Amino acid sequence: MKIVVLSDTHGMHQQVKVPDGDVLVHCGDITRDGRVHELFGINMWLSFLPHKHKIVIAGNHDWCFQDQTSLSASYLQNVTYLHDSSVVIDGITFWGSPWQPEFFDWAFNLPRNGPEIEKKWDLIPDNTDVLITHGPPFGILDLTLQNNKVGCEKLLIAVKRVKPKVHLFGHIHCGYGKLQVGNTLFVNASNCDEEYKPVNKALEIEL
Repeated sequence: MKIVVLSDTHGMHQQVKVPDGDVLVHCGDITRDGRVHELFGINMWLSFLPHKHKIVIAGNHDWCFQDQTSLSASYLQNVTYLHDSSVVIDGITFWGSPWQPEFFDWAFNLPRNGPEIEKKWDLIPDNTDVLITHGPPFGILDLTLQNNKVGCEKLLIAVKRVKPKVHLFGHIHCGYGKLQVGNTLFVNASNCDEEYKPVNKALEIEL
């Protein structure tokens, strides 16, 4: 299975070259301003991509998915929208969730190290093969330009429990890249850099 991963396109998705594959995954911040009307164009773009399976989760910029969840999800046709939920494709279980520790005044924020975010990660099934979150776990591809680690501590605990084959995310633009830790491949697929320019290529994974 070839998985093509995008994240943090911020409405500039058409400027990103997307290679062919079996499954396309977008790890959130797919909109520019988080408005529902943006999803019409995003859906058209997704519909022209050749991937048989397409998975999208929301990110902290995607306010429409927090405030108008059902309406926003309905705009994405022939796309699987995951929100604390899973989908099985060719025997591979994907789980997606949009939450992250408080990060300025954005969508899908929960208190850092609080019971609210811990409950979200407790929902991740032990049989998850590919974990999709918007933000990274603590200490893994989560460094800011100020050299601060801003990933989620509670998510790291959940990842150690679940031991997914792959963990896909974005959110921290300058953390772009791949890192193998034990049996898990961590992928920060942020397409935009710190200046919100879509300079990073889509990442590909063979599973």
